[in-house]
Amino acid sequence: MRCGLIGTGLLGGAIAERLLAVGQPLTVWNRTVERSQTLANLGAVIAPTPAALLAECEVCLLLLSDAEAIAATLLTEASRSQLVGKTIIQMGTIAPTESRAIADQIAAAGGSYLEAPVLGSLPEARNGTLIVMVGSEPAAFEQWRSLLGQLSPEPQWIGPVGASATLKLALNQLIGSLTSAFGASLALIQRSGLAVEPFMAILRQSALYAPTFDKKLARLLSHQYDNPNFPTTHLAKDLRLFQQTAAELGIATDAVEGVESIVQKAITQGWGDQDYSALYEAIDSDQKD
Repeated sequence: MRCGLIGTGLLGGAIAERLLAVGQPLTVWNRTVERSQTLANLGAVIAPTPAALLAECEVCLLLLSDAEAIAATLLTEASRSQLVGKTIIQMGTIAPTESRAIADQIAAAGGSYLEAPVLGSLPEARNGTLIVMVGSEPAAFEQWRSLLGQLSPEPQWIGPVGASATLKLALNQLIGSLTSAFGASLALIQRSGLAVEPFMAILRQSALYAPTFDKKLARLLSHQYDNPNFPTTHLAKDLRLFQQTAAELGIATDAVEGVESIVQKAITQGWGDQDYSALYEAIDSDQKD
């Protein structure tokens, strides 16, 4: 079975590397061809177009930035004609309403669809320890469990299409909220002239502690955000999707709006392509509005 992968950016490239490492025949396509060259050196075939990729692959993993990119790549007239009998596994972060709409369009074109967003970063993608959350019909999950098992020790079926997209937004909201809350406390400690380590030592002993605090501490203290695993602009997009989805369900989003404003300020300051922990620069910065 030849697998396709569309979108060889940060996460898509790492997932492609993992599949090639375990011997999975792989064809890839990316809008910027140069981003796929490393994968070609590892044995991937580079398709000239998304339609050409679909024509030769039974299943295709999508690692695109948003629903608009999916529509522009997968739901064109040329690509639609190649969807008959094919399975699309959508692994990016999009809204549940968007995921269900894409599923309907793929089904209308004669294909099948699973959503399988992931939790984890580039190291986990490369060593096959991502948390993969699947929204699909149960039979479709069972059919593709072994492929997804190359990326995760235990892929998890969450429910029908839309369920895992919702879960992913709930988790990604915490990325922004936990990081901004920790950043505010860290800034208070430093601006008050207190040592960071006693603060961290007490925090680590408490129920308030989250491992992400230590994971990001060195970046925040050094103000170094290059080589991102998850860029700030991607977090901003996910926070917007969370707010839209929560509002549809009647959930107050005031707190998330505050976090998004911090993230947007960091983007304005020029940190959009850097690691999302750069939101700290919008909290602890001499650049005042």
